[in-house]
Amino acid sequence: MTDQLATTRLGMLTPSSNTVLEPFTAAMLSDLPDVSAHFQRLRVLKISMEDDSRGQFELEPMLEAAELLAEAKVQSICWNGTSSGWLGFEKDARLIEAIESRTGIKACSCVGAMNALFEGFGARRIAIVTPYLPEIQSAIVANYETHGYTVVAERHLNDPGNFSFAEYSAEQIAQMCRDVATAQPEAIAIYCTNFRGTGIAPQIEAETGIPVIDSVSAALWQSMRTAGADPSRVRGWGRLFTL
Repeated sequence: MTDQLATTRLGMLTPSSNTVLEPFTAAMLSDLPDVSAHFQRLRVLKISMEDDSRGQFELEPMLEAAELLAEAKVQSICWNGTSSGWLGFEKDARLIEAIESRTGIKACSCVGAMNALFEGFGARRIAIVTPYLPEIQSAIVANYETHGYTVVAERHLNDPGNFSFAEYSAEQIAQMCRDVATAQPEAIAIYCTNFRGTGIAPQIEAETGIPVIDSVSAALWQSMRTAGADPSRVRGWGRLFTL
């Protein structure tokens, strides 16, 4: 036990019904006492293409949450959710610009991190694993294909969530990854920050030889980089931390 206060503080905007990303982020940082993660929740209760679901991701509530994180003097603020996967990558770009303008703190996003990691691994043929409804999955696939990716395989669980996404076991997610691995993608994306993919990513990489880009891990990787910290110090949680 140490009483050292972290010198690198990472701010995370977190869906209110998410119970996965906080404990996994803490676990990944457990050997780095000088780096801490701090979370501000905003209301996200379901994931669909209906207006009330889309409205959960409006700009102003996110900016208000970011302002509260700024009071903790964090060095980065990350939108730790995957909504721009189906609402359009430009939505995260606008959010990042607005957070930086409002708070003066460098910002990033989970989906932006995942896309940077696809580039880092040289992956254009990808597979996507999610708990989402078919309409959400189709929108994600279309979004990536519009941006020049080929989605060679996908699996989804037809669940509107959001709280329920955490109730699927790591083994269920691992099997979904094994299923899409048969299509030989250049990377597998576990696409949801309330989905227990973080711990199984190294296992799937060892089994298949394919890089696994887990949403929670990707968000931490990019948050550390944005804050000026070295994500390669995170050991044992998958290949993405070596990039």
